[in-house]
Amino acid sequence: MDSVLIIGAGPTGLALALWLTKQNIKVRIIDKSVGPGETSRAMVVHARTLELYRQLDLAEAVVSAGHQNPSINIWARGKHRAQIVFANAGADVTPYPFITVYPQDQHEKLLIEKLSGMGVTVERKTELISFQDEGDFVTARLRLTDGTESTTQAQFLAGCDGARSAVRQQLGTEFKGGTYKHIFYVADVRADGLEPKNAIHVAFDNGDFVLVFSSGPNNQRRLIGTVRDERAEKAENLTFDDVQHDVIKNLGLNIHNIDWFSTYHVHHRVAEEFQRGRIFLLGDAAHIHSPVGGQGMNTGILDANNLAWKLAEVIKNKVSIKLLKSYAIERQAFARKLVSTTDRVFTIVTTEGKIANFLTTYIIPTAASFAYKFKAVREFLFKTVSQTMLNYRNSVLSEGAVGKVHGGDRLPWTGSQGFDNYGLLNNSEWQVHIYGDANAEIRTWCDQHKIILHIIEWKSGYQKLGFTRNAMYLLRPDTYVALVTTELSSKVLDQYFNSRGYV
Repeated sequence: MDSVLIIGAGPTGLALALWLTKQNIKVRIIDKSVGPGETSRAMVVHARTLELYRQLDLAEAVVSAGHQNPSINIWARGKHRAQIVFANAGADVTPYPFITVYPQDQHEKLLIEKLSGMGVTVERKTELISFQDEGDFVTARLRLTDGTESTTQAQFLAGCDGARSAVRQQLGTEFKGGTYKHIFYVADVRADGLEPKNAIHVAFDNGDFVLVFSSGPNNQRRLIGTVRDERAEKAENLTFDDVQHDVIKNLGLNIHNIDWFSTYHVHHRVAEEFQRGRIFLLGDAAHIHSPVGGQGMNTGILDANNLAWKLAEVIKNKVSIKLLKSYAIERQAFARKLVSTTDRVFTIVTTEGKIANFLTTYIIPTAASFAYKFKAVREFLFKTVSQTMLNYRNSVLSEGAVGKVHGGDRLPWTGSQGFDNYGLLNNSEWQVHIYGDANAEIRTWCDQHKIILHIIEWKSGYQKLGFTRNAMYLLRPDTYVALVTTELSSKVLDQYFNSRGYV
């Protein structure tokens, strides 16, 4: 019997398979498609994803193959209004203070290659027909490559099968939300002009907008925008000629070739349930939202990271199955907040009318330029977009607060002070960090429980990052802080694990 049957081999399903396999969990991953995607689709890989990809030895490969976009330039009616430089905003936050553009087709191939090197092959042209949660395991009926049907069993089933998820539909869970009225377009083009090339450009012009960024060598650019007025009524037959070109021309962008063009409606929905028994929903199967900020694929990958370590702990009989309930609690709360946030921003950007035009062409660029002069604002914006601000403070797995750090927070990064503490987080395992010194009791407890203890020499600069000298930070396998306390006691650690079903 497989431990986890994964339905869908997009970035979310592949990432889940990788994290589980690295923890020696047996997986089977199927996809009804003939092969990986051949179009660029999702393009952005954010800092938090790269931080967690270090556990899979993938971060540097993505950064090397991708294209770093270190800033956002805001344009209005052909005039440059503001610039947001990520290097300034994220230098104290993460090893990756930039937005990495890495087309999804290349991304998937990298994940598949990595997974194959670990001994797991995606089963193509294999489709889920139905499944049944038997209580102690899941039975699934599959249609195989040759058209025959087969029955298989697994301890858990993960639905990573996209917005039209067969897993979600069979569960019957609601997918609440709506659909924006605008037709959205995406185009991969070859173009020159519009400097700097390695920056993201957002332009507003008389009710229209376009997002432009570098996506590859040879002047490859990605364009994103909306199709308006009567042209939107023929959505199925639209071409790039139907796009409003005034905003593009006003940027000085000269397009020579169209490599790919596609249109679609944008939805904003969150599944009512992310888990039912031994069945889980992840990625687009659980939540879809506007493309503002390039959050979709990254959110799915973080879903996979969150669920993988919890499944591994349960399958290895380290903890009660009740731990798995925290997946839905943590990830659904974030998905709802994300959908709400991107919905508000997308609505502002796409609203038509004189007042809306005045806001997007004058008020918003001016406000952004002024606000970005303040370091706190720069960091807040970067943390929000990069998902490094994401926390699980309200989770049942989170406990304590010392200084600026709370249980459920992402561990602050110390790289700006000359020591990369994220280099200690390359495996999905519990750890204890103490920035200062530890007593014999904590050293003994960690040794007895085979939990890694890292004692990091204290530097005064750590305080401004949020650390407290000699406080104890218990880290979850996904590198979030589970417990923070100034009481260096084995009793505190025992109480934390015992109260959460660990044996």
